[in-house]
Formats: sequence, structure tokens, C-alpha cells
Amino acid sequence: MTSKTDEATGPADALGYEQARDELIEVVRRLETGGTTLEESLALWERGEELAKVCRRWLDGARARLDAALAGGDGDSDSDSDSDQDGDDA
Repeated sequence: MTSKTDEATGPADALGYEQARDELIEVVRRLETGGTTLEESLALWERGEELAKVCRRWLDGARARLDAALAGGDGDSDSDSDSDQDGDDA
């Protein structure tokens, strides 16, 4: 059985976006609450940095996919608008 502690020490790269985001939220909550030693706080901070990088990679990948889809869709839209413009000139 996997506990929160086990998840926190696992490789961040293996996490999906939602998992990394949720764990990052928990790390931030623990840091904001306080009550941890300096060493624990530093470990949480480092884990938070790893998780933030994972989230950023997922978001960058999603942005690239959206941009590619929009670029593919823009080609069709441009040809339609060109046809409309040609029709207006006639």
C-alpha cells in the first residue's frame, strides 16, 4: 500500500499532471502551515521545485498540442476567408 510519504519520495517525472499538481498543493500547504524543521522545510521546497517542473512540462506539452491543432485549423480557416474575400471583390 502506498502512503503520502511514499508518493512524496517517488520520482516526480513518473507523475501525471494532476498527481504532480495535487502533491505540489500539499507541499505548499505544509510549508505555509509551518511547524517543520529547517531540514524538512528544505526537503519540501526541493520536492516542490521538482513537482513544479513536472507541471510546467505537462502544461508546455499541452500548449504545444493546442498550438499545433490551432495551426492545422488556421490553414482551413484562411482558405475559407480567402474565398470569401475573393467573392467580395467580384
